[in-house]
Amino acid sequence: MGSNSKPVEDIIARSNGVHFSGLVSRDEVDKNGHKEELPTTSPVENGHKELREPFVIGVAGGASSGKTTVCNMIIEQLRDQRVVLVNQESFYYGLSDEELTRVHEYNFDHPDAFDTEYLLSCMENLKHGKSVDMPNYDFKTYKSVLPPRKVNPSDVIILEGILVFHDPRVRDLMGMKIFVDTDADVRLARRIKRDTVEKDRDIRTVLDQYSKFVKPSFEDFILPTKKYADIIIPRGGDNHVAIDLIVQHIRTKLGQHDLCKIYPNLYVIQSTFQIRGMHTIIRDQETTTHDFIFYADRLIRLVVEHGLGHLPFKEKQVITPTGAVYTGVDFSKRLCGISVIRSGESMENALRACCKGIKIGKILIHRSEGDNGQQLIYHNLPKDISNRHVLLLDPILGTGNSAVQAINLLLKKGVQESNIIFLNLISAPQGVHVVCKKFPRIKIVTSEIELGLNEEYRVIPGMGEFGDRYFGTDDC
Repeated sequence: MGSNSKPVEDIIARSNGVHFSGLVSRDEVDKNGHKEELPTTSPVENGHKELREPFVIGVAGGASSGKTTVCNMIIEQLRDQRVVLVNQESFYYGLSDEELTRVHEYNFDHPDAFDTEYLLSCMENLKHGKSVDMPNYDFKTYKSVLPPRKVNPSDVIILEGILVFHDPRVRDLMGMKIFVDTDADVRLARRIKRDTVEKDRDIRTVLDQYSKFVKPSFEDFILPTKKYADIIIPRGGDNHVAIDLIVQHIRTKLGQHDLCKIYPNLYVIQSTFQIRGMHTIIRDQETTTHDFIFYADRLIRLVVEHGLGHLPFKEKQVITPTGAVYTGVDFSKRLCGISVIRSGESMENALRACCKGIKIGKILIHRSEGDNGQQLIYHNLPKDISNRHVLLLDPILGTGNSAVQAINLLLKKGVQESNIIFLNLISAPQGVHVVCKKFPRIKIVTSEIELGLNEEYRVIPGMGEFGDRYFGTDDC
């Protein structure tokens, strides 16, 4: 990599900032007893961003059940996603002067203690891609204090609190509902430790409040909402198996573009900040040819590797140097690549690097985007292509017209439709619709789905003329 190249890590750091956005009602206390202010915002990336509704997770359960621990464990495993944690405690009503004189008689575990309308407004704005100012509730003054906490939209919103399942309007915002179920004795022991150590309360006051408000409210308002949960986690944060399964499900949801729900033969590789960072570089019009080639090659390699994962395989056992038996798989050897000249040729090196000695054919199609009358100019295909699995290479899927021409040619040459894997870097929804509807048995593998096409049938936001930028002919 040349000295003038921009490391993708630097691009990521500048464009994305912190990955975790935690909104808490009070300062977190670290293991050494020092208070540490957690970051509260996850910056929106500069420039164009596809507006996708975030995945909202509700986490409910009794006080001191381990909800925050569960949330932090989920956030820790989703470190490559933008996550914001919204705490219901931030939305407590401020107490009046009269209520402050008898604060120990105030029931903080009752649904009426929360400003649910304000919570709904903030959650609706976050779901629609708008930044919000969250209240900053102070448990010393029992009022919201200035400044409020600014929170930006994120990929995942975790709403945590004892009564987040109580209001049906709040429940309806959630894509997943988790109830942390912990034994009452354990919750009481945790509460006594927390209130006596952190809040400097005597144990008699803690027990009086528990018996008068906490226990009755749990039985009357919190426990009945358990029936709304999609997932119930016994033992809270101690249940690592449950947390792992939840995170796996969340990742599946995040990685699944809406088009994937329509077409099961469309595969979008899992997005990470590394992938977003590389896309940021190759989409930037100021990126040099050297950097464009370097990061395009990295992305193409990821797409090719993912595409190879869809090939048929059979079990194979080998003997390792230690003399042990390893049971693995052996992929199909009947494979070839077909590049659509000329952009598709940029993907050949990655394919050769993955598949030693692979045969690669070529197809030249006269492109006239928006015009169905495209012409097949030239093709040079392996003679035995009908007996092979085919990786069709074209970095950009736009209208889908060129792809249809290429696939029709392969079918005429005897290739089975189910044996074709179409590899792209980016795909426009219009092209996906055209190809998947006409050829429902082929597989499309891409790294990102675009917003669409403009009036000139160019992919938006796109990355320009890929072939010209890759081969350095954009100034010719």
